[in-house]
Amino acid sequence: AGEARAGGGRKQPGSGKNTMGDLSRTPAAETLSQLGQTLQSLKTRLENLEQYSRLNSSSQTNSLKDLLQSKIDDLERQVLSRVNTLEEGKGGPRNDTEERVKIESALTSLHQRISELEKGQKDNRPGDKFQLTFPLRTNYMYAKVKKSLPEMYAFTVCMWLKSSAAPGVGTPFSYAVPGQANELVLIEWGNNPMEILINDKVAKLPFVINDGQWHHICVTWTTRDGVWEAYQDGTQGGNGENLAPYHPIKPQGVLVLGQEQDTLGGGFDATQAFVGELAHFNIWDRKLTPGEVYNLATCSPKALSGNVIAWAESHIEIYGGATKWTFEACRQIN
Repeated sequence: AGEARAGGGRKQPGSGKNTMGDLSRTPAAETLSQLGQTLQSLKTRLENLEQYSRLNSSSQTNSLKDLLQSKIDDLERQVLSRVNTLEEGKGGPRNDTEERVKIESALTSLHQRISELEKGQKDNRPGDKFQLTFPLRTNYMYAKVKKSLPEMYAFTVCMWLKSSAAPGVGTPFSYAVPGQANELVLIEWGNNPMEILINDKVAKLPFVINDGQWHHICVTWTTRDGVWEAYQDGTQGGNGENLAPYHPIKPQGVLVLGQEQDTLGGGFDATQAFVGELAHFNIWDRKLTPGEVYNLATCSPKALSGNVIAWAESHIEIYGGATKWTFEACRQIN
């Protein structure tokens, strides 16, 4: 999807090394060189598609493969037509023939890899080994958790985040209920510190995460006296009380990842959108112990899944161009 840049732009694909070699800059050869760069771009997209396909066997994946196959077919016709023209119109066909061999070899390789994808080869990877990527600050990229929350008198919410967005990483998640859009929200907006909102009441959190590295964060809370604790990378960094005391989290709401809701399930504001990557979003209806939080942050085999919301592909719907890729943080730790 490209990396987010100031002004909402993106790095363009195909900017890697030209695989066609050094060509003389005649108009025809210039076109051939551009097609070579397009081939490189398609290779990069195909590599991403292969990774995506290992996680999804959905109709969306199949349509992406079909689209890519069609583009490769079109490219093949253009390139071979161009090379034929060069061979017929130039005095030195030897070099042009060599270029044709290179092109045909590259296309054959692409076709073979497409065929491997279509055979449905995939890893038997557990359904929780994925991350969501929100590459741009928009009001339309988000993910929706299919389950709602029950009434809760205590909770722990934990997740992995990676972002370099500034100012503010945005809204990793928001939970809205009828009559209260800010029932439970985690947000870092503008130059403010990250905050947790419960029933519109606010506590400022000590998190510092927008360094482009993966960080594990947890917030615990109990309705009794509104006591809360904040953990970053397995270590408690802050705590407080009187955060919406004696207010249970209301049930039957909408839980969204990547956007702040101003209305139930919508009313998104691009300036509050999360930019970065998010994984292993879990919710429990109790306060986890420091040891349990540490196990999560260190990717321990003893780490628990949320008993209210557990991170699983089958629990998440994505919209607007947000994407799923393989989760890397625990692999790096281990």
